[in-house]
Amino acid sequence: MEAGKLASLLDYPYPSQRMPLLAANVVSTSQPLASSAGLQMFARGGNAVDAALATAITLAVVEPCMNGIGGDAFAILWDGKKLHGLNASGRAPAAWTPDHFAGRSGMPLRGWDSVTVPGTVSAWRALSDKFGRLPFGDLFEPALRYARDGYLVSPTVHRQWQAQVEDLLPYPGYREAFAPQGRAPLPGERFICPGQARTLERIAASKGDDFYHGELAASIAAHARNTGGAMTEADLAAHRADWVDPISVRYRDLELFEIGPSGQGIGALMALGMLDHFDLRARGLDTAATVHLQVEAMKLAFADMQEYVADPDAMQAVQATHLLDADYLRRRARLIDPERAAVARPGSPHTGGTVYLTAADESGMMVSFIQSNFKGFGSGVVVPDTGIALHNRGWGFSLAPGHANQVGPGKRPFHTIIPGFLMRDGAPLASFGVMGGSMQAQGHLQMTARIADHGQNPQAASDAPRWRVMDDNATIAVEWNFPAEAIAGLKSRGHQVQIAPRFDTEFGCAQMAMRIDGGYIAASDHRKDGYPVGM
Repeated sequence: MEAGKLASLLDYPYPSQRMPLLAANVVSTSQPLASSAGLQMFARGGNAVDAALATAITLAVVEPCMNGIGGDAFAILWDGKKLHGLNASGRAPAAWTPDHFAGRSGMPLRGWDSVTVPGTVSAWRALSDKFGRLPFGDLFEPALRYARDGYLVSPTVHRQWQAQVEDLLPYPGYREAFAPQGRAPLPGERFICPGQARTLERIAASKGDDFYHGELAASIAAHARNTGGAMTEADLAAHRADWVDPISVRYRDLELFEIGPSGQGIGALMALGMLDHFDLRARGLDTAATVHLQVEAMKLAFADMQEYVADPDAMQAVQATHLLDADYLRRRARLIDPERAAVARPGSPHTGGTVYLTAADESGMMVSFIQSNFKGFGSGVVVPDTGIALHNRGWGFSLAPGHANQVGPGKRPFHTIIPGFLMRDGAPLASFGVMGGSMQAQGHLQMTARIADHGQNPQAASDAPRWRVMDDNATIAVEWNFPAEAIAGLKSRGHQVQIAPRFDTEFGCAQMAMRIDGGYIAASDHRKDGYPVGM
């Protein structure tokens, strides 16, 4: 750890008092049983990818209310020499023409017409094939044990699970798989999902092929035919995960990398590119002056995202390079009044429910991985006898004619889940993420700024009270312990501020592994049940 680059590891200014982990090999995620699965892979001689994948597969079982086998996934990975990006999000069924949704005012949030092809399984296979050390089947052993024999449900998982049950019970297959007693399992209650066990066995044995080309694919397509869905065997067979080059922007002495569109990671990059024109360090830590500038930059970035960001193949007029152009971000920064909130509108750049985890090993490999069913369990559609809860990423499409993100066959929707990665002077610094809908880009901004501007260590940066720009792109929500002086200062600048209750889950959950001499500092968010582990 370089002097002056990071605050002392004795500096924990926020009330959670959670301590980070320091070790040569680390896993950090939101659920201790899943972190343990990753640690087991390290003990077998596996690398960071093996640990990350075992963790991710286990999360699909022990935190099913936030992710699952039927979701999407993204990753950014440092292999010791180079940064790699993986986009394993799925595409729309071939039947999803604009006419398919004629007469609707917006994309459905639940049901088959919110289900795009799931990509999570393809991410597991792609990462294992390219970078894994252990046999693919070995990665499933902890998850299979919990699916067959059960696990004791943790408190936060119970809360998030129970909040969705009433809405999802009417959907075919949901009760049988995930609410057999008409409710979520209680904290400490053992939950078993035999359907997930059978499905994971087939995925492990076929290296994922069964999900897209075999009996599992046939089961998904048959369920669609029988219950009004458009998904077919051909849609599933056409899926592919894509290796991509991450995009980035410099902020102070750091460079933040994200997966490009159709994800929202570009929003964090745009906001930081604007903030680089202000001295946030001089304005203080957790002050209204600092938070106001961050909020205004985020609002401008959101306005541009809503207008322009889509499947990159559809972003013809305005592309990611236009949105990240330094001159354009400088012009956007000039719209920010340090003393007054403003309505955010898109600019003219053209000269033209989620889990996050990170794992890192002593060889220098670092994995930033995120997978999600979107709105909790997702669409509500559960394929009978499989434990496959299908996501609802299709909701991210627009129905506006001519919009870059207008729904269309074989197209990827706008996506919220984003893994993050920080570099310093061309060297890897930290793999991290902040799961939670539109909070993710905002969380990446807040974590990056706390490290770059104020030298906070990963755990302190995670523990800090957060703000969130709401979906109206105007109102700000702040956590229950946000400084009163900062709230008053934001209100005086014209912001509408809502103070959230203590256990509100809408402010994201961060995990981070940061490199230091001889190993890593691994941090895990106190807002969920998880802890970092290592060896």
